[in-house]
Amino acid sequence: MPVKMLFVIGAPRSGTTMLERMLSSHSMIQGGPEPHLLTPLAHLGIWDKVDKAPYDHVLAAESQKLFVDQLPNKEQDYWDACRAYCDVLYGRYLEAKGNKPICLDKTPAYGLILPFMQKVFPDGKYVVLTRHPMAMFSSFANSFFDGDYHVAQKYNPLLNRYVPALAKFIRQQETPLVHVRYEDLVKDPETWFSKICEYIGIPFEPEAIEYGKQGEDDRPKGLGDPIGVQQHTRPSTASVKKWVQELAGDPKKLTLMKEVVAQLDPADLATLGYPLEKLWKPLEEAGAVTPPKPPKLDRYRLQRKLIIRLRAHAQRGGAFRRMLMKMRLATDVLLRE
Repeated sequence: MPVKMLFVIGAPRSGTTMLERMLSSHSMIQGGPEPHLLTPLAHLGIWDKVDKAPYDHVLAAESQKLFVDQLPNKEQDYWDACRAYCDVLYGRYLEAKGNKPICLDKTPAYGLILPFMQKVFPDGKYVVLTRHPMAMFSSFANSFFDGDYHVAQKYNPLLNRYVPALAKFIRQQETPLVHVRYEDLVKDPETWFSKICEYIGIPFEPEAIEYGKQGEDDRPKGLGDPIGVQQHTRPSTASVKKWVQELAGDPKKLTLMKEVVAQLDPADLATLGYPLEKLWKPLEEAGAVTPPKPPKLDRYRLQRKLIIRLRAHAQRGGAFRRMLMKMRLATDVLLRE
């Protein structure tokens, strides 16, 4: 039996963990840490390829296409098979956790495989959360790269990858979705959470907004991002304009961000809710500001810094690389989005 799936779609550092906590606090929704089930499945066969897979991905893809073409319903049979794989795993997860009617998957990397997801889950519910691009990149750089924007951009050009992918999905008409801006959600969580519940087709439970009342011991264990969400028990506007302080006090960072924005399609920015003519307005209105204090080095940030260093060493080759190969899985899951 197909599982009722709910996907929270958004780029890394866009507030998806906060929204996942809210939705998971609803009596009808089973959430949890990011499972990353669909990203490897998307690159397994006929939809797309992965260049560094430990097999001949070109040969495998072409062979699978020829095989699939001989099935009674051709590609539809392939999408059905992918769905069956997911239904077993998501369905048994629901059973193990109490059998709530809706399964929630919040994995930011899914923002880059949305055309594949539409094939496998045409009946899924999609909540797309967007955040001001500068706020998102600032959080990304400070969380994982000690505030070094250039290293962060080189490691993962977040805006270049996610802005066009999310905008394309929001504009399409084939798959229904609800689009929410992070700034609107934290400013008026009751209104927007009510709209999300209405779209999903479940009753509005205002107490779910107080996600902090759900103890950490009650949450399923796994990979996720607790950096900001643990600082509050409900949506907060505290981080909405942190990026303004940072860019106002650092001309080099501002220059880089303007270069990145120049590479983006203004139509995509407008689709996400951040038109180019208003994008820099908070910065222009700020005037003289005090640069923000560096974030505290907690266990989560220390873990991410270690993974980044280990991944860099693993890519250099030699005996040290072989010693670190066992850590590749954790590295890819946590950082390759």
